[in-house]
Amino acid sequence: MTEEQNYITSDEAVDLTNCDREPIHLLGGVQGYGCLIATSSDFMVNHVSENVQDILQVSPDDAVGGRLMDLLPEKTVHDLRTKLQLLNVETSSSRLFGYDVLGDGKLFDVSVHMLDQTYVFEFEPKIDIESRDEMSLVQPLIARVRRANDIKAACDQAAMAVQVMSGFDRVMVYQFDEDGTGEVIAEKRKSSMVPFLGLRYPASDIPKQARALYMRSTLRLIADVDGAVSPITPPTNVQGIPMDLSLSVMRAVSPIHLEYLRNMGVAASMSVSIIKDGKLWGLFACHHEAPHHVDFERRTAIELFAQFFSYELVQKIDIASRVQSSETRQMHDNLMIQLSGGTNLINGFEMIADELRGLIANDGVAVYSDGRYASIGDAPDEVEFKKLARFLNTAPTGQVFATHRLAALYPEAADFSADIAGVLAVPISRTPRDYIVFFRREVAKSVKWAGDPNKPVEVGPNGTRLTPRKSFDAWSEMVRNTSTRWTDSEVQIGESLRVSLIEIVLKLTDNANETRQKAADKQELLIAELNHRVRNILNLIQGLVSQSRAGAQDVATYTKVLDGRVQALARAHDQLTRQEWSPSSLRQLIEVEVNAFLTDAKDRVSITGDAPMLRPDAFSTMALVIHEMVTNAAKYGALTDRSGRISIDLRIQDDGALQIEWREIGGPPVKAPSRQGFGTTIIEKTIPYELKGTVKTRYLMTGFEADIMIPSTAISDIQEIVADDSLSIVDNKESRSLNLSGDVLVVEDNMVIALDASDILKDNGADNVHMSSSVADALAVLKANTITFALLDVNLGDQTSLPVAQVLADRNIPFVLATGYGDTESITASYPPAIIAKKPFTAESLVKAMSSAFSRPDD
Repeated sequence: MTEEQNYITSDEAVDLTNCDREPIHLLGGVQGYGCLIATSSDFMVNHVSENVQDILQVSPDDAVGGRLMDLLPEKTVHDLRTKLQLLNVETSSSRLFGYDVLGDGKLFDVSVHMLDQTYVFEFEPKIDIESRDEMSLVQPLIARVRRANDIKAACDQAAMAVQVMSGFDRVMVYQFDEDGTGEVIAEKRKSSMVPFLGLRYPASDIPKQARALYMRSTLRLIADVDGAVSPITPPTNVQGIPMDLSLSVMRAVSPIHLEYLRNMGVAASMSVSIIKDGKLWGLFACHHEAPHHVDFERRTAIELFAQFFSYELVQKIDIASRVQSSETRQMHDNLMIQLSGGTNLINGFEMIADELRGLIANDGVAVYSDGRYASIGDAPDEVEFKKLARFLNTAPTGQVFATHRLAALYPEAADFSADIAGVLAVPISRTPRDYIVFFRREVAKSVKWAGDPNKPVEVGPNGTRLTPRKSFDAWSEMVRNTSTRWTDSEVQIGESLRVSLIEIVLKLTDNANETRQKAADKQELLIAELNHRVRNILNLIQGLVSQSRAGAQDVATYTKVLDGRVQALARAHDQLTRQEWSPSSLRQLIEVEVNAFLTDAKDRVSITGDAPMLRPDAFSTMALVIHEMVTNAAKYGALTDRSGRISIDLRIQDDGALQIEWREIGGPPVKAPSRQGFGTTIIEKTIPYELKGTVKTRYLMTGFEADIMIPSTAISDIQEIVADDSLSIVDNKESRSLNLSGDVLVVEDNMVIALDASDILKDNGADNVHMSSSVADALAVLKANTITFALLDVNLGDQTSLPVAQVLADRNIPFVLATGYGDTESITASYPPAIIAKKPFTAESLVKAMSSAFSRPDD
């Protein structure tokens, strides 16, 4: 679907019908948008791409066999050597962006990597040389992924983010199944394109060799399926082996894959790997209807986003797993209480059947113990089950057995009296083999294939070979004799049930065994008990590691601590925004932080004294300080146990300064930290440095204390706040109810702000939001669509949105102007009469502005 069969050379197609070996990733050249120079370890040039003369002004005949320093300026060679020094096992490549390779002012993006004893340098002319910061897009976009409630929503946000960053017409999140097939689980596309969402692609579309390459080279761009290819010269080394281009960022593309893309109507494509737990989980697959080049610097930012998305994906999956485990733990405990009371599995089966059904979703459940059989729901009769039990006895001892295609392994299941396709069998004894078995019915599941999966190989002009399918219409296959798959978590629940039931069953059968057998059974019991306890301990450790990694000096700890500090600033920013960036309450800041971070301990924090208002710059500084102090109290201080509390006294002094007395009382003894970490630095150094105040801390046996003085320059009494009517364009009436409909337009050159505004508009009823970053794009949207409302950013870089506002006014379409400028009178002077919303706006302030715009009388 997205990557060529990399084991096909550029000049011939290999018969792949029996290919199971690891490929040598060889293609005969590089795509024409860049060039390549390969050298030996002593910097003697041994390979170049033939277009090196067009791009670097170097003749291939002069280059091969010569020295790199004779081809490039001395400074360039020096810098390339420095980049090579940074290469190691973990870092397969190094990069330079916007580098003056030839010293003539022409800029290149450069990639450097090493294979065996060969250094490979790739030079890509810098097309877009405007000043920009691609990496700054990553954090706000990954934050949107982080806020998603589940994996599906996270994938939707990620697809939108990659589309925004790359500019491709279509971006899909493509997930691999265990059998190698893949399904499009999220998609963002142009409205005119046929949707691929929900389509499944055969495993042959991305063979295992190609998937292995995705693990090594995580981003692949094909800017133009009809673009020129520059061969490598010489084509082989002295041993006759072609150059390995596995890690080349611009290696040539297999003709078969190009044919595949053309059959889909794709002129440019890009794929980005999504890796989870060291395995290829899926891909971002990007398509464009016209040639489309994404420069190397932006591709690097996209790679970074994909890496962060992989981390977030792991978090979402782990959270879903923990929620499911928590829900099943109580049911599991209820089952154990009933069985441990001496209830026989057979006699008490009806009583425990509901608990068993609650543990693992099923259509029927059965128990086979001491040669006796009982079942509820869709299950085989006793004769059928005893035959099935003999088959189950061939499975590995002491393991849960699960299959969603029983008839494929045990053909007699097709003739069962009950409709059964899937089995999860939990062995609960060693000898004889006793079981609790969960059954699932057949699911005639309609799978939408993107073409017939049974016909990936056809006879081509050169004989039998892999030929791309020419039809991508959805082709449905009815899956028979197949049940819903048993998930990994369900198998783990079965394993936990196995361990616990062995304990109970052994206890109930002790009296029926010989003395020697009793000893063996007791050993089994001890092993099961130890296994059970170890699993519980490991689960506890896992929870502690995931919830509190304080003190570990690694990236995960840094990320978590940094996230807390950023969230504190975000909460402070929200408070400032609600106050329209005017002085804000310190009391409210403390309360917000306590409520956000210490849900169970907030009643043990008291605030007394005055209610000072901080100026915006001081407010942001104090947000970090308060966050660190509350965090430290929860980790090490008064709030670590049930008896501790915090007293915070706020007093305005005669000179207008604010005195803060922070007292922690009744908690565990504290001592000064052995080293000054970043959190301590924030508490003790930030206020003196940024606000010119003072901080005194004391680590006493009775608890931590701090005296903080904030000078009067950072304090604003609430009576001193003067409302500026010229800035408060939105009226102060209560927010009216607002229910948008139809298509709306957002004109904003900042992508993140545009996405946030789009979310607000959709939350208030908009059916479709068109986002434009320029006047030309906005006017095109107005021409092609019936717009019911518009939000316009005043400043669009080198132009303003005035022409768009004039068209909207002529058509009597309500709109709101968004601006960060304080002088709103100059705006209203040049624009048609309009409601103005000041940046940064919140959902509440924007809704208020929109309500005013809709109620504004026509002028």
